[in-house]
Amino acid sequence: MLGKLARQQDANVLVGFDKADDAGVYQIAPDNALVQTVDFFTPVVDDPYTFGQIASVNALSDVYAMGGRPLSALAMVCFPEKGDLEILERILAGGLSKMMEANCTVIGGHSIRDPEIKFGYAVTGTIHPQRVLTNSGAQPGDALLFTKALGTGVISTAIKKQQAEQPWIEAATASMTTLNRTAAEAITNGDSEVHAMTDVTGFGLIGHGREMALGSGVSLEITASKVPLLPGALECVRAGHIPGGLKANREFAECVVEYSGQTDEERKTLLYDPQTAGGLLISVALADAAKLKDRLQNKNVPVAEIGRVVAKGQKLIVVR
Repeated sequence: MLGKLARQQDANVLVGFDKADDAGVYQIAPDNALVQTVDFFTPVVDDPYTFGQIASVNALSDVYAMGGRPLSALAMVCFPEKGDLEILERILAGGLSKMMEANCTVIGGHSIRDPEIKFGYAVTGTIHPQRVLTNSGAQPGDALLFTKALGTGVISTAIKKQQAEQPWIEAATASMTTLNRTAAEAITNGDSEVHAMTDVTGFGLIGHGREMALGSGVSLEITASKVPLLPGALECVRAGHIPGGLKANREFAECVVEYSGQTDEERKTLLYDPQTAGGLLISVALADAAKLKDRLQNKNVPVAEIGRVVAKGQKLIVVR
């Protein structure tokens, strides 16, 4: 719908809604710009405190994906009129714990009555105008690195059906409550030639890869066997715990994908899995890929090299 609206003419907008990027960037001084984003959703785990943490990590991620530093946040709450306020308190406390970890100050918020619980934040950060990492700078020859692992969508669906095993829940929760802060700082503070970056969230790896390929005028080659998966992710797919968002992602984006090789159906499916507080997809010069990978691993950030950027072909994404 935004694409149908008139574009406002403002030279200070460095990244706007026409870019399909993770956050907006607005320049306020020659050496400073604001990074602004908003995200909220329904519970993905049973524990209110953990849900608040995940919502916070997810909202902060878009600032990190642009290379920015979060400064302040406004909480957004949808809560039943006669709901248990102790639950709401735990959600808010969980969210605040991660905001404090990120050194991001919660300065207010807004709440409305809603029969279905929803929670998240509008986050504002800062970045140097010349150091913005968008999803549209990938270059042929780049290596594709991916932090974290896929599978939070199918595992969350299994949790809702009370079919998830405890080790799966623990691994998915640990991933979703881990800030992308350490990864982003390792990327932006190093000397690696990073051309593009995005976080993998609701549109899945293929959906966000599609945006990177479209914005950059390139194609991506992804080796499915190298894409890390959370424990239990394959089992959830085999058991049919497929979220509606995954089906929608696949229906929308599979037309730009070519499958080459013997990728099994379960792994294909997980490439479209909508992620909550997912990892970073990084397009880095091939000569710097090993160095950046080592730097991330030395910071205890899980990372895998999952493919390459190539010249634009008939399909935007080739899965091998």
